[in-house]
Amino acid sequence: MKFPKILAFILLTGLLVSAAPSLPTVYVIGDSISMRYGPFLEKYVQGVWQYDRKSDDGQAAKNLDVPVGANGGDSRMVLAFLKIKTAEKAFQPDVLLLNCGLHDIKRNPETNVIQVDSVSYRKNLEAIWQLLHKRNIRLVWMRTTSVEDERHNTRSKAFKRYARDLDAYNAIADEVMRKHGVAVIDLYTFTRSLGSDHFVDHVHYDDSAMQLQAAYIAGFLQGQLPLTQQRK
Repeated sequence: MKFPKILAFILLTGLLVSAAPSLPTVYVIGDSISMRYGPFLEKYVQGVWQYDRKSDDGQAAKNLDVPVGANGGDSRMVLAFLKIKTAEKAFQPDVLLLNCGLHDIKRNPETNVIQVDSVSYRKNLEAIWQLLHKRNIRLVWMRTTSVEDERHNTRSKAFKRYARDLDAYNAIADEVMRKHGVAVIDLYTFTRSLGSDHFVDHVHYDDSAMQLQAAYIAGFLQGQLPLTQQRK
């Protein structure tokens, strides 16, 4: 092949690649629940969404109760992370799939003080929405999965969690998201419908439940595709 033909071939290949439609991007920030269903979700959306998430080198997986790296942690941690992330011009996912709540409702076993009080939780969610809204990043909220008091608090010594707090914080998030017209995935109700047999410890689920969670989320994201196309 002569040089002009090689050059023409390279140029044509480049044009074909650039003309190929790019997949919309979904970026996930969540606690260890999202870390565990994440690989299944990434598999289920392959070829439809470009999947990305808050990640690390495996540090967060060493202790799922300690929010570092890929574990988004409580609402204060998510807000602090997004203040940095949204300052990056290159950060422009079509959908940001977000949850924070399980770490917010941790209670000190000695003082009963909650990690993030309800007023601060509401303010943090409002601030998160404002950050994303200014950057024209579509937020999809994930309702926090359930806590069963006896199961959790007989297995966890470092901190306590209670269903009444979870319900209250889910309700706060519902109000904030409804106020701003944010789409909500009710993973709480869906997962509860699977029954308690799928717990493997105080709050985490077995593989069959995680696969179903991921499929449920992937189905919801499918409905978001027309909205991402409107932004192009």
